[in-house]
Amino acid sequence: MACLLALDQGTTSSRAIVFDSGGDTLSSASQTFAQVYPRPGWVEHDPFELLRTQLIAAARALEGGIKPSAIGLANQRETTIVWDRATGQPVANAVVWQCRRTAPQCERLERAGLAGLIRSKTGLEIDPYFSATKIAWLLDNIDGARRRAEAGELLFGTVDSWLLWHLTAGTVHATDYTNAARTMLFNLDTLCWDEQLCGILGVPMAILPEVRPSGCFFGEAAGGLDFLGDAIKGVPIFGVAGDQQAALFGQACFAPGQVKCTYGTGCFLMMNTGARRVTSNQKLLTTIAWGLGGEVEYALEGSVFNAGSVIQWLREELRLIDRASECDTLAESVLDTGGVYMVPAFTGLGAPYWDASARGLIIGLTRGTSRAHLARAALESIAYQTDAFMDAMEQDAAIAAAELRADGGASVSDVLMQFQADISGKTVVRPRVVQTTAWGAACLAGLAAGVWSDRASLASLWRTETVFKPRMGDAERAHLREGWRLAVGRAMGWTK
Repeated sequence: MACLLALDQGTTSSRAIVFDSGGDTLSSASQTFAQVYPRPGWVEHDPFELLRTQLIAAARALEGGIKPSAIGLANQRETTIVWDRATGQPVANAVVWQCRRTAPQCERLERAGLAGLIRSKTGLEIDPYFSATKIAWLLDNIDGARRRAEAGELLFGTVDSWLLWHLTAGTVHATDYTNAARTMLFNLDTLCWDEQLCGILGVPMAILPEVRPSGCFFGEAAGGLDFLGDAIKGVPIFGVAGDQQAALFGQACFAPGQVKCTYGTGCFLMMNTGARRVTSNQKLLTTIAWGLGGEVEYALEGSVFNAGSVIQWLREELRLIDRASECDTLAESVLDTGGVYMVPAFTGLGAPYWDASARGLIIGLTRGTSRAHLARAALESIAYQTDAFMDAMEQDAAIAAAELRADGGASVSDVLMQFQADISGKTVVRPRVVQTTAWGAACLAGLAAGVWSDRASLASLWRTETVFKPRMGDAERAHLREGWRLAVGRAMGWTK
């Protein structure tokens, strides 16, 4: 039976999972890495730590002599790395998707009246979230970087390109449609880098990777890799996708109107819109779902910048809990939040607000507020943010979603999943495999490699674990939503 190695390079950890052709997990391993916060609102990663932890995870997942038939790669999107073409040495730390350092540049683009042009070409809003202004910042703030980039000495890539380059010993500088579509430089009509936008945003086209479909041959893994040696030498890399698109594929959301939400460090709701490119009136993102078999399919997306990271904050900064599971235990010990709302706008707010100047807020505190109330408010904040753009997405697409398919690390929380069903009034379905980002990468690779013949074969492997049905009445739902709306209003515009 064929097996597939999925490399899932995320925001807080690098994971490797080996799946068989029946969708079962044969082995898995993960490695965490440090988050770097040089200044308030700035977030960085060491690029070599991303590579090192990914290779270690892969080596551990392949212990016992497992030899995969193909490799699929999923990655945290928008995170920006610039490195030396000859040596592979990064010019600086990776600027992470959460980083808000380029907010002033984005404000200048807005004032210049460029929002409409950028939205029409890329499907994106002007925001520090995306790669383009991060690239320009690195070129303008690292000594000699712009000169070297214009001379063809430097390369840019999102994390997929960085890993591909090293996995293939510097022979492949490429990305896929889904990652390119998150840079604010990729034209959704031409499926090419946009020369006009590159000029406006100050990004030399010579540093950009080649763009390929999500399911195609990207190259063969090299031998002599750190920690892996020759374990994957010659194994073809057949699938690459940004983590959220990989999760959409892994959730078997192949039909227009199907929706998934990945509850990870951030929280990402995505609706398949098929061959139809839907323009949002609610400041959601129009993006590429995947490119397969010579065709491109599209999706609408809403992005919550801080979701699982809220639980991490409770544990690591506030020391309110010792482990993530304790948040559920505390939340279950109270009936509600006691009127407390938490708006975790640590790095601004994403869709449908798009306010880089928003900051975190806890409101509604009384003398009776306990850490259990705060734990519950933290979990509920994730569901409120998801619900806000679920409504917006249904309006944009003119499709009422029948259910929400949930995945990602925080989806194991029954408290969160039940509140999500309650506040959205939707059935929430958690699949048997919650690591659907890795599974989606494996599916893309397996389809391209011929392990499966079509998507129907993949859809038959998707299995439900738990179904959460809404139990909240309409009046209570409306009351809680209004409280959330008021709390968000207080958090917005804080640093302006």
